[in-house]
Amino acid sequence: MKVQTASMEQAQQLLQKYYGYPDFREGQRKIVASMLGGADTLGIMPTGGGKSICYQIPALLQPGLTLVVSPLISLMKDQVDALIAMGIPAAFINSTLSGKEANDRIRAARRGELKLLYVAPERLELDWFREEMGTLDISCVAVDEAHCVSQWGHDFRTSYLAVSPFVNGLPRRPTLAAFTATATPEVMDDMIRLLRLDNPSVFVTGLGRDNLAMSVLRGENKREYIMNYVETHGHQPGIIYAATRKEVDDLYGRLRQAGVPAGRYHAGLSDREREESQEAFLYDDIRVMVATNAFGMGIDKSNVRYVIHFNMPKNMEAYVQEAGRAGRDGEPSDCILLFSPQDIMTQKFLIEQNPQDEDRKRNEYRKLQQMVEYCYSTSCLRWGMLDYFGEAHDRTPCGICSSCRDERELVDMTVDAQIVFSCIHRMRERFGVSLVSSVLKGSQNKKVLQYGFDKLPTYGMMRRRTEKEISELINMFIAEGYLALTEGQYPVVRLQPLAGDVLRGKHQVMMRAPEPASAKGAGTSGSSRRARGSVYDDGPSAVNETVFEQLRLIRRDLAEKERVPSYIIFNDATLREMSVVLPTSESEMLRIKGVGEVKYRKYGAPFLEFFQNMD
Repeated sequence: MKVQTASMEQAQQLLQKYYGYPDFREGQRKIVASMLGGADTLGIMPTGGGKSICYQIPALLQPGLTLVVSPLISLMKDQVDALIAMGIPAAFINSTLSGKEANDRIRAARRGELKLLYVAPERLELDWFREEMGTLDISCVAVDEAHCVSQWGHDFRTSYLAVSPFVNGLPRRPTLAAFTATATPEVMDDMIRLLRLDNPSVFVTGLGRDNLAMSVLRGENKREYIMNYVETHGHQPGIIYAATRKEVDDLYGRLRQAGVPAGRYHAGLSDREREESQEAFLYDDIRVMVATNAFGMGIDKSNVRYVIHFNMPKNMEAYVQEAGRAGRDGEPSDCILLFSPQDIMTQKFLIEQNPQDEDRKRNEYRKLQQMVEYCYSTSCLRWGMLDYFGEAHDRTPCGICSSCRDERELVDMTVDAQIVFSCIHRMRERFGVSLVSSVLKGSQNKKVLQYGFDKLPTYGMMRRRTEKEISELINMFIAEGYLALTEGQYPVVRLQPLAGDVLRGKHQVMMRAPEPASAKGAGTSGSSRRARGSVYDDGPSAVNETVFEQLRLIRRDLAEKERVPSYIIFNDATLREMSVVLPTSESEMLRIKGVGEVKYRKYGAPFLEFFQNMD
């Protein structure tokens, strides 16, 4: 036990020395202690939660080499650049290297000159590479984005199945650690089983990040909203996700035409175009990236202030991972999802276009429906996210999501609910939202008349509403648990026990009424739209923005000289703290979070000189 305590003390000293932080974040301490104790470990931590520190600090304290399995070339390079900037010996081996360069790095690892070596999972399948790794003293294998091993996850990669045979084929089995940002209980079971983690310590921490304001906006004029938002947040880096290449190109063209320094990223562009666009975004040459979900995994850019989804993503895992790319530095940031019913049809089309077996397809439809329910929920959005991933929480509203900030009063919707539930019951619970809406509207369409639904007592009982408004109301009842949808491409609406209580007059339905169509879309003023979409427009009041911008310029000059992204020098949170503290000595600089000893020696002088010369 004394050895373990000493190791944690050393870990904290290294955290301060290299990373410039006085203490570990929530969850990090337990994971580091587990790894230092030699236990296999599974860590589920949010994007921006500091997963990499959890295996990098133990790597410095343990003998031998830590091998990091990482899925993307860009992620490896960013991680290694950041480690080298801090004075930590690290390298990567991937397809960008020649055979000689790869062998040189393996020899350096054999001589004990490296503490961390990053490799792609595909490399573990190569016989020559496995033989070379067998000659090294590997104390730990850390698997990043470990959810990729599960076919039930959203990024399944067969190469991750090679991790377990590789580890078990080494002369001495090292400690195995797996990390990911998002995993349902089902995917967690898969990670433990398929990676063959040996009696692992499992840590699920803080998926609900306090610095992210989650918003779902329904019925907006999406293009107008984005143009207004980007205009009012022009100094902030952001990512806009769209479901299709066509939508990415359209938004990119509109932003460029409006003079916004924007880039784009999707699979239809050449490798060179994608690489140039990504580099420009990482180096702050452009402020806005418009992209499909092909962009983002492994993007370590810490100062992304907003992520806007032009379309609803296909599932909650994808949404949380993409939205979580905002605010990795811990600074307040916006995550805004612009939802419309058409998004559901788009995602269904994409599911159908993807060749996969029927079990996986059913699973995709189930997850899509859960995403739809999230978009219609009137409860705290953080609750919805934490409930989805099975993380325990105290049911305290976050206070900053769009549901918590919704100022509409709760109204008694019991009569509307009884009409809807009665109609579904009389239709024998055999049809979907669309046809139920048509019957309630009093539609004369062919299917309504064919089934004789125009004879039902509930026919036309909501004729004063549009079918779209009725559909939205039904989806809200689904999100609140009164109704449920069957799985599959054409889901059927079913009554839940709570709906029976409503029909029998035993339960009152109190909800925020759907906004009328006239209050949505293009009719919403810019000021109202900004208020609904963002709570972080002004940033921390104590920050001197003039000083902060001067520090950004100093950082940019250093980054250009070092040929690394700006955030590798110091992240925005560190610069903001500098702009408040105004340090004028080495000791004051070293007390700034994110300023470690090595980084201070390499980069501190021009910042300190700036503060010493301030009037």
